[in-house]
Amino acid sequence: MSITALVNQKGGVGKTTVTLGLAAAYAARGRRVLVVDLDPQANATTGLGVYEVVQAIDTALLSDASGSISSVIQRAGWSHPEFATPVDVAPSSPQLAKCEPQLATDMIGAQDRLAVALQGVVDRYDDVLIDCAPSLGLLTVNALFAADRVLIVAEPAAWSSDGVDQILLNVNRISERRSGRPQVAGIVINRLGRTRDANHWYGVLSEAHPGLVLDPPVRLRAAVTEAAAMSEPVGALTRDGAAQAAAEFTALSLVLDPEALVPTDIASPWAQAATAATPGEI
Repeated sequence: MSITALVNQKGGVGKTTVTLGLAAAYAARGRRVLVVDLDPQANATTGLGVYEVVQAIDTALLSDASGSISSVIQRAGWSHPEFATPVDVAPSSPQLAKCEPQLATDMIGAQDRLAVALQGVVDRYDDVLIDCAPSLGLLTVNALFAADRVLIVAEPAAWSSDGVDQILLNVNRISERRSGRPQVAGIVINRLGRTRDANHWYGVLSEAHPGLVLDPPVRLRAAVTEAAAMSEPVGALTRDGAAQAAAEFTALSLVLDPEALVPTDIASPWAQAATAATPGEI
């Protein structure tokens, strides 16, 4: 079991689409997935097809009770027949923005409310993915204190490397206080287009952070954006680029968890295809 926080202090880099893509990839491999939506915009919640939230994540954070997240978890609206196991979500709502200043009044445990809320619940899952807000506020700090590892999402664009440097610095500061946790799992380059500029900045990020930039990158495809807007996993779409995008996310999930092999009797066809392919073939 792993708890992964997907972060970047810069907004608009596609953290949520990467979160949803990995959630779909893990579920297609027959793994039990929980998505924790820690962004008040609640895009991961709606992207998972949850429109009626009974109780949101702010309820669990404010309760300060061990395992409190169990009371807010809902089944995602994804019902694609390729999934051997459904995806669960701890949904968000705009009310979460009001929760952050309330948490700040806790002088002792403000930074680990999420870790407490997850206690005893994460063992039900193989993968917990935390979609963070685009800031380093108290909500994101909670994610970093709860996570085993951090996945930094970046775009191949100007100033992107500066944002990555800043988040790495903050992750290292927390890691020093938590006996080496969370570890940096790597940097995912998202929305890599077929332009000279995109390839230039991809190279800049790779050179600035050797060994951290993961292969494959997530390429710029309309299918990824369309899937999120339709609240469907990208592999469920039949349009051009959907199968390739799903295969990229599955390959990325295998880079992150190489020991978690795809069971061929339950994995989806795109998960099996991605397992057989090399990154250069995707």
